[in-house]
Amino acid sequence: MDKLPKCEANYVALTPLTFLKRAAAVYSNRASVIHRGVRFTWRQTYERCCRLASALNSLNVVNNDVVSVLAPNIPALYEMHFAVPMAGAVLNAINTRLDAKTIATILRHSEAKIFFIDYEFVPVARDALRLLMPGTSMPLVVVIDDIDCPTGIRLGELEYEALLSQGNPRFVPAEIADELSPIALNYTSGTTSEPKGVVYSHRGAYLSTLSLILGWGMPTEPVYMWSLPMFHCNGWTFTWGVAARGGTNVCIRSTTAAEMYGAIAAHGVTHMCCAPIVFNLLLDAKPHERRPLVAPVEILTGGAPPPAALLERIERLGFHVVHAYGLTEATGPALVCEWQRKWDRVSGEEKARLKARQGISILTLADVDVKDPETMESVARDGKAMGEIVLRGSSIMKGYLKDEKATSEAFRNGWFFTGDVGVIHPDGYVEIKDRSKDVIISGGENISSVEVEGALYKHDDIVEAAVVAMPHPKWGESPCAFVKLRDSAAPSEAEIIHHCRNNLPHFMVPKMVQFMDELPKTATGKIQKFQLRAMAKTFVPPPEKRRRHDHRHNNNQDQLMALSRL
Repeated sequence: MDKLPKCEANYVALTPLTFLKRAAAVYSNRASVIHRGVRFTWRQTYERCCRLASALNSLNVVNNDVVSVLAPNIPALYEMHFAVPMAGAVLNAINTRLDAKTIATILRHSEAKIFFIDYEFVPVARDALRLLMPGTSMPLVVVIDDIDCPTGIRLGELEYEALLSQGNPRFVPAEIADELSPIALNYTSGTTSEPKGVVYSHRGAYLSTLSLILGWGMPTEPVYMWSLPMFHCNGWTFTWGVAARGGTNVCIRSTTAAEMYGAIAAHGVTHMCCAPIVFNLLLDAKPHERRPLVAPVEILTGGAPPPAALLERIERLGFHVVHAYGLTEATGPALVCEWQRKWDRVSGEEKARLKARQGISILTLADVDVKDPETMESVARDGKAMGEIVLRGSSIMKGYLKDEKATSEAFRNGWFFTGDVGVIHPDGYVEIKDRSKDVIISGGENISSVEVEGALYKHDDIVEAAVVAMPHPKWGESPCAFVKLRDSAAPSEAEIIHHCRNNLPHFMVPKMVQFMDELPKTATGKIQKFQLRAMAKTFVPPPEKRRRHDHRHNNNQDQLMALSRL
């Protein structure tokens, strides 16, 4: 065996960039991207990506430089998923729901060299740039104007389409020499007040992409609607996956019922991803917003466990749901609830219950288990014994940028610890039973209770504060604050909520504030949150006020609040 020939000449690094070149060759005239009145073919998308990669190199972007972008689901953001790594750089797609302070933190920590900004987000981006400390290397700013109807909004001299026009459509990117080199940098709002930079490798992105298109059973030439933000784990890798299948990307700027049903009807959408909260948008659509589904639409959902009753309701409309579980550190979904034919015979209620489980590992994940984090022993596979969900495989992140301590804490004994508590059923399917570290999942987004408590403590009249999840009819969960005030202080609930709005992104603001004479504590002085959670489960949040938005500049905060953890 030691005389076998070495095949080093045949080694080619695994990278999802190969999917674009293949799509341009095989599906050259098929629609690649549709956005309102704009339509590109795969040949055109490949040329546009080459132009952008060439232009980035002309701006002195070199290997491992970070290119940040703040944009909704538009063609430019899709193109950057290929063009930025084609230029040898690392893509950092920023969550559009973040406030200026957090965006500034990300730009500073990532040392972004270029900052692409959609015209709609110029105001918050301008504020973020002003917050960068003196002496910080400022990124070069490029505004992405409306490709369909230019607005003329600028923040500096450079504009996206003009930049592309300067690039070379025959640009030949250098081959990826090391498949473990970084391709993307995604920041998690996670469980600490400071976001952590999660680094993906070319190999990990490639393997995750293959796993998901196989596990979901995505065929060739799908029509994929972008109801999931591309900034969430690079669209759960479907930014690259749609190219791998020669599909069509239908970009929608805001995920409203009217826009989703309209896109499904106009373009024959076959696939979409979303958090369970988006089901409610589809279910609660007004009669004039609805369109009949002429064929089933496949939905991959994740974020918060979908209630069985909700799954039943959405499938009656003609949607077919597959449930996935993952997190930023796992390059998107790591578990998929693969359906087995033997379950076709069970009742509708039982089907929904089975689908609500998080599932089994994706194909390219080496292993998944539920362990006691102290003993590292696997829990019994009885659907009752609880432990922490742990993962192993090449699709797991390379680590946290500039944070060796957090990286070493996340990986132990060869396993990545997710921080989520779950069980394993006798058939090997995993189900989450609780969230560790007091993370609140609101519409699929992570909210750190510690961060919200930190904002509450900034109020002069608050002595003690604790934040837990309370049920919410729309978002699944929402933050509920329990506070103890200083003697003689008497701020109203509205005043405290207003204070939080001035210190937090709006989706993290408590929906309710409960005033307490004393917060329940252990003998050592630790607040007993389990008692507060029990109380919060009995609360009913106040009705949310509707706000009007201009339809052309609608950031649709309600929808973005819905989009998943991943």
